[in-house]
Amino acid sequence: MRQPLAFNHDTTALPLQGMHAKADCRSCHTSLKFDTPVASDCVSCHADVHAMTVGNDCARCHTPQSWLVDHIPELHEENGFPLIGVHSNLSCVDCHASDNTLAFARLGNDCINCHRADYMATQNPNHAGAGFSTDCLECHDPMGTGWSTDLASHDFFPLTGGHAIQDCARCHATGNFSDASPECASCHMTDYTATTDPNHTAAGFSIDCASCHNTGPGWTASFDHNITDFPLHGSHTTVDCLQCHANGFAGTPTACSACHMADYNSSTEPNHAASGFSTDCALCHDETAWGNATFDHNNTDFPLHGAHLTTSCLECHAGGFAGTPTACSACHLSDYNSTTQPNHTAAGFSTDCAACHDETAWGNATFDHNNTDFPLHGAHQSAACVQCHANGYAGTPTACSACHMADYNATTNPNHASAQFPTDCAECHSESSWAPSTFNHNQYFPINSGPHSDVWSSCATCHTNPNDYSVFSCTNCHNNQGELANDHDEVSGYSYNSNACYSCHPDGTH
Repeated sequence: MRQPLAFNHDTTALPLQGMHAKADCRSCHTSLKFDTPVASDCVSCHADVHAMTVGNDCARCHTPQSWLVDHIPELHEENGFPLIGVHSNLSCVDCHASDNTLAFARLGNDCINCHRADYMATQNPNHAGAGFSTDCLECHDPMGTGWSTDLASHDFFPLTGGHAIQDCARCHATGNFSDASPECASCHMTDYTATTDPNHTAAGFSIDCASCHNTGPGWTASFDHNITDFPLHGSHTTVDCLQCHANGFAGTPTACSACHMADYNSSTEPNHAASGFSTDCALCHDETAWGNATFDHNNTDFPLHGAHLTTSCLECHAGGFAGTPTACSACHLSDYNSTTQPNHTAAGFSTDCAACHDETAWGNATFDHNNTDFPLHGAHQSAACVQCHANGYAGTPTACSACHMADYNATTNPNHASAQFPTDCAECHSESSWAPSTFNHNQYFPINSGPHSDVWSSCATCHTNPNDYSVFSCTNCHNNQGELANDHDEVSGYSYNSNACYSCHPDGTH
């Protein structure tokens, strides 16, 4: 008697939970061909009663247990419109009004989307006539239960100091509350043009009164230069404003050369122009006095160490101080070319002196092969450099066969070439010595574990050609061709040969 089939649906992309666990297989697999893909998205089985107003992912709101939704407030909060205050007692259809009571088309989170009629009908004061904002939250409390408000919020333009006036019409002169500009000049341009001490217009002062004045009565002014892009320090704190702002206060440049180019051109010790010094005075001078000039080479792309500390500036900067190269070869190529022990040019050494030399003295040269792509271990540590670098040091190959092909070809026990062993010596040999060597057969085919661990006695059990280990036989042992054919009657393209066996069973399991 056949046993009923059992299938664990939890192994699929759609574990059966809740009401899905009670559904008949045919509900989803209508053809009962279970290898035919069945869509796992909700709308493939469930009609969208919401008319696509909330998307097609039922699981956003519903669970497999029931269609009931018990977290409507949370859903609204996720969508940026928490149901608080008077909104918490509303029915869904109070806002989502349509012929279909299950259609919840998005309304938008702005108050005016629902309350435009309230806005237009309000007469005390007349919101539309006064040009009030359509953002109800600016004056009304969403936590309240009505439209009452004690005070319209003027936080967007705080009424402090001289602005703390009771007569709204002083600023809202047109009777429209939406067209008043927050810019100072919209109310105070007359004050700006009438001011003569100092003359704001002639001096080109900003018309943004707040850059110097606060909102206190009396136009109390102060100007903190430190809040600009050019804070004042040292000698700059005692300079008369007009020395820098002779052409007005707007757009004054902050580069040193804008004021000090004459000082730069007249300097002769050293001659700044002839030496190609930067016109950025701050690289060497501070703001206290010209005589405090210093140059910290460590702030450049070439900090000085060792013998470079005592080198004359002109040895490197003979062509000026701008654009001096930092590569070793820019100064030391003649040293490189004249070196014969060893001959750097013939050996193809790098012209980057720092690869072997430090900055103290040439004689401290070292070369750490471990910093290359071929760190030295074992027998490689005692090998003469020319054994590998006979053709120079540039572009030396790192593959084992580049140096050891003769060893590979000469080996007869076993014969590596005829057995077609890989030429990557590291697969069997270590860097300490050729022997002992190891061969991990399991990286190709597991013979020390699984079903093949105890069925072979020598390599010849599978490798029938002792001169070519790439040849192997599965059918020597698996020789019941008829039984194997029956076992593979459902395998498409089955063939009774060793290569076919290995292509399907590379790990040796059945």
